[in-house]
Amino acid sequence: MRNRPLPELSAADADYARSLVLHEDKSIIVFNKPAGLAVQGGGGVDRSLDDFLVAFAKSNGKKPRLVHRLDRGTSGVVIVGRTKPATAFLSEEFATRRASKTYLALVEGTLPASDAGLMEQSLVKVEEGGRPRMIVASPGRKGAQNAVTYWRVLARTDTHALMELKPETGRMHQIRIHLSAAGSPILGDHLYGRGSKSAERLMLHAASLEIGHPDGGRVSYHADVPDDFLGRAEALGLHSGLK
Repeated sequence: MRNRPLPELSAADADYARSLVLHEDKSIIVFNKPAGLAVQGGGGVDRSLDDFLVAFAKSNGKKPRLVHRLDRGTSGVVIVGRTKPATAFLSEEFATRRASKTYLALVEGTLPASDAGLMEQSLVKVEEGGRPRMIVASPGRKGAQNAVTYWRVLARTDTHALMELKPETGRMHQIRIHLSAAGSPILGDHLYGRGSKSAERLMLHAASLEIGHPDGGRVSYHADVPDDFLGRAEALGLHSGLK
């Protein structure tokens, strides 16, 4: 049985979608998502990575499926399933925390005294001005979810740092709110930091993903740091941490 007809995709958009591919096989596709491209459609989104998946649809009309998200402003690794079994397998990898994600962030403000540690604060989603955001939850608050992020400082100055972050849980905006609550918001974060006063976009990059492959074994995929992220790191004297 064929699926309902897929939306049209221009040749230019199809070529663009293929230019984002880091890896492709019969079960998965791995993309290097640029900052500014939404993963999924919604309010105010005119095109998304999910729309571009039409370029990889099978002849029966079935296109690859999303299994996780990155915020629109975040760049880096996104993996999708090409088949229903592959999608289910990958979704289970994320749900059971067997998928290991590593992020890079440029932060400002009150920097941690140590060079590595753990942030563990429960978070809860709230609505402010019709848009969702996360806040640190008070003990016992209804709807609060435990959130754990491991961190390491790769380079620092008196006012800024390049940090590596490994979230153990996958709450919405987890890294962003954890860093903001610690006094070190990510540059360009319009929700939890100073927004465009500190950077043109959110300086958060999903650098790598290690995950089980639907066809067996574990695999790791890496996305190079974007030029704008590298340029800002260099301007702040933090680029040594990227080597």
